[in-house]
Amino acid sequence: MADFLDRIEIGNTGLLSSRLGIGSTFDASTAVIEDAFERGINYLYWGTVRQPDFARAMVNLSKHHRDELILTVQSYSQDPSSIEGEVEDALKTAGIENFDFLLLGNRNSALSGEYVELFERLRDRGLLRYMSLSSHNRPFLPSLLEDYEQDRSPFELLMLRYNPVHRGAETDVFPFIQERKHPTIATYTSTRWGHLLDSDKMPPGEVPLTARDCYRYALSNPAVDMVIAGPANGDQMGEAISALEVGPLEPEERARIERIGAHIYAQYAPQYPDAGDVDDVSSGRAAQ
Repeated sequence: MADFLDRIEIGNTGLLSSRLGIGSTFDASTAVIEDAFERGINYLYWGTVRQPDFARAMVNLSKHHRDELILTVQSYSQDPSSIEGEVEDALKTAGIENFDFLLLGNRNSALSGEYVELFERLRDRGLLRYMSLSSHNRPFLPSLLEDYEQDRSPFELLMLRYNPVHRGAETDVFPFIQERKHPTIATYTSTRWGHLLDSDKMPPGEVPLTARDCYRYALSNPAVDMVIAGPANGDQMGEAISALEVGPLEPEERARIERIGAHIYAQYAPQYPDAGDVDDVSSGRAAQ
């Protein structure tokens, strides 16, 4: 049985990461983030919303633990020529010297060679070390997995949506992951924007899930290496970390969670669908 407390190597980088990463969006305090590091969480993702408390935690932890941290900065820019300045500004705002990863966010088709040239320039300047990518186009990702296997991909980590409501990756992505050689697979939106925790959205007679079990659900899939959490306070952080401590789901837990996911999918269509989600809704394929 997998031990969620074990660290994983990200791609072929040599960097060892906790299986839980922390995103910056929901304004957990500096102290909460620093405490999470003391409890083993070393992947910090400065993403869409860059909270100042998160930056202070990165600075404070970097003073004595930089070699243990994995720091990621995200860019949604569709113009590769603008990303260099964006990374420079992010470093200045955060008050740190470099990031380990540049994550190109919401990329749904093949990227031009300009992005690789940009990355190599930033790497040579010592501002970045590796590249990663997130996508809402599940059918696009197998091509990146194949490229990685053939040493043609610069992306050491791929990030995608996966939870008990959105299970399409189980058919569109996960079967294409080669055990021998593949980028790290990180998932997000584990609670489906809180819907899985909402008593009003449950099937009759069901109690809501906990965030802990939503994270356990994703990590219990052998294809998932890491989940990204967005805790807003110490209680939420503690619950996320407890998912690592409790470990994988039992079969009956998974079955119940998937029944709830199918119900929510049928009742509450996604506001921001992934590629394939619209077809799933129209054809009645629950929880895909």
